[in-house]
Amino acid sequence: MAMRAVALLSLISGVSAQAVELTEKNFDNLVFNSGKAGFVKFFAPWCGHCKKMKPDWDRLGEEFEDSKKVIIGDVDCTSPGGKPLCERFGTQGFPTIMYFNPPDQEGESYDGERSFDALNKFATTNLGPMCSVDNLAKCSKQQKAELQPYLDTPVEELEEQLAQMKTKLATAQKEHDDLLAALQQQYKESDEKTKALKAELTPKIKLTKAAIPAKKDASNKDEV
Repeated sequence: MAMRAVALLSLISGVSAQAVELTEKNFDNLVFNSGKAGFVKFFAPWCGHCKKMKPDWDRLGEEFEDSKKVIIGDVDCTSPGGKPLCERFGTQGFPTIMYFNPPDQEGESYDGERSFDALNKFATTNLGPMCSVDNLAKCSKQQKAELQPYLDTPVEELEEQLAQMKTKLATAQKEHDDLLAALQQQYKESDEKTKALKAELTPKIKLTKAAIPAKKDASNKDEV
C-alpha cells in the first residue's frame, strides 16, 4: 500500500498543469470576482487549429498557475457548461481568444500570434488590474490627466456615450460583415458560372481547333 501511494504521488506530481476549465457555473467567480485578469480560449475539440495550439496554451496555463494577477482558462464550446459562455461572448470561430482586465466584463479579442512566447509576453505585459476610477493607484500621471475629463463627466452621460460608441462600432462591423458576405456570394456565383462555361466550351474549343487545317508555311510553296 505504501509503495502504491508513493507511486501515485509521483504520478500526480509529474502531471503538468493546464489551463483552468471554465464553465457557466464557475466563470464569473474565477474571472470576474477573483480580482484577476482572465485570458480565455474558446475552442471546440474537433478544431484543428485548437489542437495545434493546445501544447503552448497548456504551457501558458502552467506558467501562470500560481499567478495572483492572471488566470488562463479554457472554454469547450461543445460542452453543456461551455456552450452558454460561447453564446454569451459571441464566439463564432475557433479558437477565439479573449482577455478580461478587471473591471471589464465584456472582454476584448486577442488577435496576436499564438506561440507560447507571444502569448506569455502579452499576458505578462498587458494583463492584470489596470488604471481605472476604482484602481487609481495603477494610473500613471499621464493616465490620470487623460482620465480627468471623464471623471468630471456625470456617470449617466458617460454610460450614454459608451452605449452610442458601442452601437456605432457594432453597426460598422455589421456593415463590414454584410459586405464581406455579399462579396463572397458574388465570388461564389461568378466562380460557378465560369466553371460551367469552361465545362461547356472546352470540348467545343478542342473540336473547333481540330477542324481547322494547319496553316502551311508560304516559304515551302513551289515557285512558279
